[in-house]
Amino acid sequence: MNPEPIQIRPMTPADIDQVLTIAASLPVAPHWSASAYFDALTSARVALVAEIANSVAGFAIASLLPPQAELELIAVTPAHQRHGLAQQLFAALSANLRALNVSEILLELRASNHPALALYRQLNFVVNGRRSRYYQNPVEDSILMRLGI
Repeated sequence: MNPEPIQIRPMTPADIDQVLTIAASLPVAPHWSASAYFDALTSARVALVAEIANSVAGFAIASLLPPQAELELIAVTPAHQRHGLAQQLFAALSANLRALNVSEILLELRASNHPALALYRQLNFVVNGRRSRYYQNPVEDSILMRLGI
């Protein structure tokens, strides 16, 4: 665990620059535009950040279509990876989603994203499908996963 206190809270417009920096530092993370992150704050989504020492160390975004939600991404700075921060973000996100009458979370990821696949399996997601050649640059399959909450 991280020695500094972690505050998980809703993402705000003031967080977008740090969120963009985190996403850019992770080659396998989706690289959304600033406007896409701003849209995540005002549309049918839940967007959370994990703040450590007054700095955003990670974030999670899920889109809503109750009783389902799609986990669009969880991203954690390289310096804070492998310390349980993604699990804490997901726990907070799940609690928010349950309060919004979501009972199932779906996600999709690149078949080559082994660290994310391991995380989602640890969080008890199960594989429920595969899309052949779904991603481009490079071309590869996507893995579909789901979790009842």
